[in-house]
Amino acid sequence: MHMADALLAPAVAATMYVASGTAAGISIAKLKKDENTQKLPTMAVTAALVFAGQMINYTIPGTGSSGHMCGGMLLSALLGPYAGFLSMIVILAIQCLFFADGGLMALGANVWNMAFYGCFVGYFLIWRTIIRSGWFRNMETKAAIRLKIIIASIAGCIITLQLGAFSVVLETSLSGITELPFGSFVALMQPIHLAIGLVEGLITSAVLVFVFESRPELLQEVNSTEKGIANRQSLKTTVIILAAVAVVVGGGLSLLASSNPDGLEWALFGNAEEGYAENMGLDEEDFGVKSSAADTAAMVQEKTSFLPDYAFPGSESAAGTTVSGIVGGALVAGAAALICFIGGFFRKKKRPGTV
Repeated sequence: MHMADALLAPAVAATMYVASGTAAGISIAKLKKDENTQKLPTMAVTAALVFAGQMINYTIPGTGSSGHMCGGMLLSALLGPYAGFLSMIVILAIQCLFFADGGLMALGANVWNMAFYGCFVGYFLIWRTIIRSGWFRNMETKAAIRLKIIIASIAGCIITLQLGAFSVVLETSLSGITELPFGSFVALMQPIHLAIGLVEGLITSAVLVFVFESRPELLQEVNSTEKGIANRQSLKTTVIILAAVAVVVGGGLSLLASSNPDGLEWALFGNAEEGYAENMGLDEEDFGVKSSAADTAAMVQEKTSFLPDYAFPGSESAAGTTVSGIVGGALVAGAAALICFIGGFFRKKKRPGTV
């Protein structure tokens, strides 16, 4: 669901930068008060895991389309909404600058569409509400929490992806792209992202259930002191396992990603080459809004993206995808950790009597 610059008028793109920047500023202010040092290594490794996960497009059967996870729900369930949102910004910015995934002018919109809803709406209205609920009181405590994690993950991913997809339609409409009639675009975007959200929800629930079984205290809103709940793995072991999964997914499984266009590209251009509908039927080489701001952003992006489209420039070697997955994951993890140190997030609590 990474938007290209051509889908936005400069004024709309600037507005979305302001909106996403405001949310980022609030997140930074909130994290200044956070003293949970366990979040620092978790933030780095889970951000890398989401980056790797976004490289794997999974086929949506019978449509000619594919989807990939956004990751906002996963990160907010592990880190909380504020650290999760900042982690998503790191991921999307690195994808944009170094891999030419999503437009630079459109970065503010992409942050809003793919991160804001998952991290804030998904956390406060769905994750926290369901995990804190009294559902399944008659079940054994651990089984009840496990079931609530699964429901919250699936519902959260479906709902927040629907909101993100609808925002894409609104932003293009406000940008005056007449080739994308509002009703027709909605009719394509919402159903395909319903299917994509369902798959992401299943993936998210699998990861969070693993964390719950290994180190439940890492999950937000889960009371790890309740009867029958205990840490089975050390924090170090859990983080190492997640890091290993990120490397395997980004460096290996990414080679198996579907070649079908993702939900947004499918809605815009269709997949007639594989015998599917043309959908909106836009020309991939000439569509949307032309602007000097978009041209400038494209020039900057061309200079910064050393692995465009997750490949070696001018090469179709599979090694480019593997290198992109590993290097990208390392960049995301390193940037997330660096931001934590610079911002002074996750400080250790001062002991009584110290200054």
